[in-house]
Amino acid sequence: MSSPVKKMKKKTTTSPILSPTPHSTQILSLPVDLLISILARVSRLDYPILSLVSKSFRSLIASPELYETRSLLGRTESCLYLCLGIPSDFNPRWFTLCRKPKPSGHVMAAISIPNSRPVHCSGLVAVGSDIYNIGGSIINEHSSSVSILDCRYHTWRDAPNMLVERNSHAANVIDGKIYVAGGSRDSNSSNWMEVFDIKTQTWEPVLNPIADGCDRRIRKSAVIEEAICLFGYKGVGVAYNPRIDKWEAIGEVNYLDLGWIGCWMKLKGLEGLPEFASYSYVRLADYGGKMAVLWDKLPTTGNNNMVIWCAVITLEKRHNENIWGRVEWFDAVLTVPEPYEFVCARSANV
Repeated sequence: MSSPVKKMKKKTTTSPILSPTPHSTQILSLPVDLLISILARVSRLDYPILSLVSKSFRSLIASPELYETRSLLGRTESCLYLCLGIPSDFNPRWFTLCRKPKPSGHVMAAISIPNSRPVHCSGLVAVGSDIYNIGGSIINEHSSSVSILDCRYHTWRDAPNMLVERNSHAANVIDGKIYVAGGSRDSNSSNWMEVFDIKTQTWEPVLNPIADGCDRRIRKSAVIEEAICLFGYKGVGVAYNPRIDKWEAIGEVNYLDLGWIGCWMKLKGLEGLPEFASYSYVRLADYGGKMAVLWDKLPTTGNNNMVIWCAVITLEKRHNENIWGRVEWFDAVLTVPEPYEFVCARSANV
């Protein structure tokens, strides 16, 4: 197995958190292939900390060989990403969840991403180990561009452009295909929605026979019971089931809203979960079948920073049809300057 690391040196630069020991020196002296095999069995939650051990470890953790080995061993896992907008930066900042060495707990570690891109929450979807960044990134900017954040190596690459330039659109994934709806300048039945086939890397239009009654700008969307449900700013909604190619208009009081509200009404348990402040931004993300909840809160010290908290909740549907949530853990994971933009949280399988 080839490797970007030609030679493992016994003298390494280490972080004060991970000072060298006789055992760590012995580990660094192991053959590269054996080190990759060992690292492939370690949870990716520990990779940001392990990358501080030495330059060699950082190279190994970013190497294609490591992720090929993880895939062969079936060691891929869900990794949580957080994207924030900071007024002083044109491009957003990305963070990934990891474990703290001391004291025990969790933290969002900053990611260094070369050639970072502007993003928009509604155009970000995760498929496998990739996060797709689709369409316009700011208000009134229409774009057909598509780029991909590879969460294995934290690098961007370009993907085929959409057929239509869009902004205020929505992207959703069903059966390994990305459906993008709304946001075109001149909306009609042939350009209101298009679909990207990840396997063939091609875009195709999806004919919407009721496009005239649909809002051009999408306010919220979700996949519910195999249908993509989309709502505009005027309260006009539409549901599309791609498996049977069926379109349905849905009114302002609709099962999309009822589904969201009903879910929260049925959710039981959650003992120990702190209450959210009235001003808090709250974001949800699928985290390997569990629910990750992120919210912000002012610290008790009264400074101008905000503290972002994260909780991971296991969901269970019991015999009485109630949905129960068990809080696995919650931690203060990041401190950020105010003001800032809580762009999104996404989970990739790496």
